[in-house]
Order: sequence, then C-alpha cells, then structure tokens
Amino acid sequence: MKRSIVLVVLMAVILGTASLATAEPPFRIAWSHYTGWEPWQLASEKGILKKWSDKFGITIDLVLINDYMESINLYTGGRFDGCSMTNMDALTIPGVGGVDSTALIVGDFSNGNDGIVMKNGSKVSDLKGREVKLVELSVSHYLLARALSIEQMSERDLTLVNTSDSDIAAIFASDPNGVAVTWNPPLMQCRNVKGANLVFDSSGIPGEIIDLMVVRTNVSDKLKKALVGAWFETMKLMSSQGKEGKEAIQYMAKFAGGTEAEFRAQLRTTRMFYDAAEAAKFAEGPELQKTMDYVRNFCFDHGLFGQGAKSKDHVGIQFPDKSVMGDKNNVKLRFDSTYMRMATENKL
Repeated sequence: MKRSIVLVVLMAVILGTASLATAEPPFRIAWSHYTGWEPWQLASEKGILKKWSDKFGITIDLVLINDYMESINLYTGGRFDGCSMTNMDALTIPGVGGVDSTALIVGDFSNGNDGIVMKNGSKVSDLKGREVKLVELSVSHYLLARALSIEQMSERDLTLVNTSDSDIAAIFASDPNGVAVTWNPPLMQCRNVKGANLVFDSSGIPGEIIDLMVVRTNVSDKLKKALVGAWFETMKLMSSQGKEGKEAIQYMAKFAGGTEAEFRAQLRTTRMFYDAAEAAKFAEGPELQKTMDYVRNFCFDHGLFGQGAKSKDHVGIQFPDKSVMGDKNNVKLRFDSTYMRMATENKL
C-alpha cells in the first residue's frame, strides 16, 4: 500500500515537472499611448485578451511603455514578441536592425491624427527659420518632410530639435514661439494651448501613416491568432452604439489622460478599421505598395537604412500577394493579411 502511494505521488511530481517544462513562457507585447492603440488597454481591462489567450493555451503580458520610440527599441532588442508601431518605424527600426517582423494587424491610418502645430504662424511657409520640436526620424518627421515638399520647402529652411513624445506637449505649452510635430493625444494637448494653430495634418496624406501591431515573424501562430481575435472583438465593442460602446470610449479616454469629447475628436481623425475584412482589404490593396515606396524613399534619403545601404532597396518588404519590394534576400517587413482574413471568416 505504501509503495503504491509513493508511486502515485512520484508520478504526480514527474507529470507536474514535465508540464512545467513544456509550458510556453508568457508572450510579451508592448504598446504606447496613441488613439489607435488605446484599444489594447481596453482589451486587457475587459478580459478580452485573456479570453483569447486562454483559448489557445497561452499567456500574454501586455506592457504599456510611455515612450513610443523606447517601446520599439525594446522590441527590436528582443524584450518583446510584438509591439504597436507605424509602418515607417517598422521598416526603419526592427527592419533595419535585422529583426524579421510581420505587420499582423492593420489597425488604422492617420487621417488628421498627426499634425504640425505652431504659435505665431498660420501656414506651413511660416515655419521658415523656426525651431521645430518632434521625435526625429519618426512618422512626425515624415509628415513634416511631406508638408515641406508640398510647399516646395526643405528641412534646411528650419531647425529640428529631437523631443520625446512624452514631453513634447508640455514643452510646446511653455515655449512662447513653439512649433511641434506630433500625434494624438499630445497633438490635441498642443492644439488646446492658447495661440496654437494647426498648419498641416495627415489628412493631407491619407493612408500613408499606418498604425500596426507588429510581431516577430517566427512567433507562435497561437499568439498571432489570439492577438487578432482579441483586437477585432475589441473593435466590435468600442464601435457599438449602445451603453457598452459608450463606456468603452469613456474608459479609453480616461486611461489616455483626456476627456471623452477629446478622445472622440481624436477618433474622428483616425481611420479605424473596425472590421477585419476592411483591414485585410487595405493590406492587400495597391495603395499600400505605393505608400511603402514613398516611405522607403524618405527613409533612404534621411539615412535611416544605415551607412551600408546603397539604395532604397536595402530592406525587402513583402506584401500579402507575396510580391517583394526591395531586396528579396533581405526581407524584414512582411504585410500579412492571413489572420485578418481568418477573423473575417470566423476561422481563428
């Protein structure tokens, strides 16, 4: 009898040890404050992310990083399995850094959610000779370059000052001659400063600044399915017209540090893809390839591909149809609509 009890206990210990040995470690996902990414916090708060991770037998640790660029650097350095970022930053930071990454979710594109705000001026040409605060070499820099090119100006006409997105609104408010290029929520904060004028925003270049959830290409399919499933369930919740939808907006607004009215105003300048089919269609469309060609030209011209890059083809970009723009032997950014299509067809 004693031997059988000992055997049962021993087997339990062995099986328990084996299950611990085979259990997957938690997947880590980084995100930062931005109107189009606040739904990740909502997904966590409402238990939606846990529901989908439980479905696939995994654990997802969602981590808020207050500094946007730092979140991408941490992802590139191997600290996270996925991270929210724009199309340009996905190309120039993990892409150039050699991290093979997949744009898993096309969440939205900026349609006025990024902008140039200034005091003592009312148009882009008034930027001449001014000191401009921005996150240098980010999408804000891209937006500025596009605005200047439209006005037949160049960056030589002004002075750029690299500024963290977490500090830019406060610095703009305290500067009597301030100029800032940023995204929401800090863009809204800058616009609310007395004497501030919005002189250009991303509605002038629709579809070019795209907000993504990017993951390591070789990460588990379980994580990819869980993230996509959770995201589009959250999209359904926040876009609903009833009490739950209103409460979702109120929660995200409060978490982002603003009012419901401010958050709704930011949503109006964000082209959210609430429906997975719409997101997949955008990823598969020809306009995305044109946009990425604009983006890679900017990146190469500004040295974002590094000193060793001889042309804009330095980093390969793969699209859902498997076509590759750039070096086919160095594909580091992949737009993949597979999982968004699965969400559309309820096959996750």
